[in-house]
Amino acid sequence: MKAMVINEFGGSDQFTQTHISDPAVKAGHVVVRVAASSVNTIDMMIRQSGADLPFAPQLPGVLGMDFAGTIEAVGEGVTEYKVGDEVYGCAGGLGDLQGSLAEKMLADVRLIAHKPASLSMKEAAAIPLVGITAYEGLTRALTGEGQKVLIHGGAGGVGHIAVQLARYMKAEVFATGGSGEQKEIIESLGATYIDYRSESVEDYVNKYTDGNGFDVIFDTVGGNNLQNSFAAAKLNGQVSTTLSLLETDLSPVHFSGLSLNVVFMLLPMIHNVGREAHGDILKQLASIVDAGALKPIIDREDFTFEQIAQAHDRLASGKAVGKVVVTVE
Repeated sequence: MKAMVINEFGGSDQFTQTHISDPAVKAGHVVVRVAASSVNTIDMMIRQSGADLPFAPQLPGVLGMDFAGTIEAVGEGVTEYKVGDEVYGCAGGLGDLQGSLAEKMLADVRLIAHKPASLSMKEAAAIPLVGITAYEGLTRALTGEGQKVLIHGGAGGVGHIAVQLARYMKAEVFATGGSGEQKEIIESLGATYIDYRSESVEDYVNKYTDGNGFDVIFDTVGGNNLQNSFAAAKLNGQVSTTLSLLETDLSPVHFSGLSLNVVFMLLPMIHNVGREAHGDILKQLASIVDAGALKPIIDREDFTFEQIAQAHDRLASGKAVGKVVVTVE
């Protein structure tokens, strides 16, 4: 079968089209004919500096985590899926798990779910990694009805899904952004837009919470912005983050009694622990999608399977709006 392979870690020019053996089905797994795969920041990180990451694939490697496609073979013990079912998931592209940048891939059934019926393959492939991340960040922060939730980076890949999920959870949602286009996206999703360039944390905390702080902060920006998250949270509030790879002062966390949740959704894939949780979340996300409460935003640029290098460059450029997706068929 055709696959886009990297033989060395480095730039996007490392992708090479080649032929590799079809995956053989095994117990607890299915073989999926891949229709579409989305590009995530972690895919670029692995491609650029995989040698420094403990979960990088062996080379030559097939990257790509997210996918949507059709089941072609079912392994022993699999009862929930049959040949011909349309599924989606995040199930490869690291360690010894072949990625989705191939015509077919082997997928652990604990990491997949039936594709949302109301979405195309391309749309469904945009959801798994960011959807699971957003769901975990909000649920671990105990998001619920009537709470005031602030999402940093509300127009981003994780952020725009988190905005919709928080609204589905009946929270009052606010989201930061830094451009007119991001303002349009955030407001179109039903959240109150906060321009982080012109409004200080103190300003918007006073404006929207009477100085008390937000119940839940979901920080998809990370880095130094974590301090802004701590400052914006109410006493005994909840802060979730997807990016905490830094040294920072946790004094504000202590003195405000905050709970800090770090979301690293790849852990079940890397360690083969608790994979069922991902499948369960994907099932819930599909239900939310088909109820009309969640829809991914897809970047306007179209890419084929063979144009994965250009797709990586598009995401790296910072010009993409929504998820960058490649179609395999």
